[in-house]
Amino acid sequence: MSRIGKLPIKIPSGVKVEIKGQTVLVQGPKGKLERKINPRVSLEMDGQTLHVRRSGNSKPVRALHGLTRALVANMVEGVSNGFKKELIVTGVGYKVEEKGKNLVLHLGFSHPIDFPLPDGVTAKVERQKEIRIILEGYDKEALGLTAAKIRAFRPPEPYKGKGIRYSDEEIIRKAGKAAAK
Repeated sequence: MSRIGKLPIKIPSGVKVEIKGQTVLVQGPKGKLERKINPRVSLEMDGQTLHVRRSGNSKPVRALHGLTRALVANMVEGVSNGFKKELIVTGVGYKVEEKGKNLVLHLGFSHPIDFPLPDGVTAKVERQKEIRIILEGYDKEALGLTAAKIRAFRPPEPYKGKGIRYSDEEIIRKAGKAAAK
């Protein structure tokens, strides 16, 4: 058995799970998510617990077992508590502004970048000694994709560390050119 796939998913109070054939619908206080699951895997509801069952024992089915359990668990966690990603912007003259449902990024290009946030993802910009973009949402996939797209505008460079990085990311710094003797 898959170590992750065999774990039951506890459904907190306030979260409603519906299974219609191969579609699972999860509703909670933060939002509503829907996902189609592979036919080789099935979901069983047992009171306030959800179990993922697999049809066979081949390697692809075993992989789908753990994957499906993780995806459904993330859906339940997202609609009940939500997820958060934090980005740090480092660089002289770099700035980030919130304008409604858009982020306006000034990252040293000749023009500002107007980035529209997808539905279900909100952004908050904090300015302390560095600029922090705090992204929050109930869909873990959409949140991670949004953070990756923002980071891709100006990934951190290894010499001065300028760019956009995740808050838990470590930048391995390189030495610059050595002076000629």
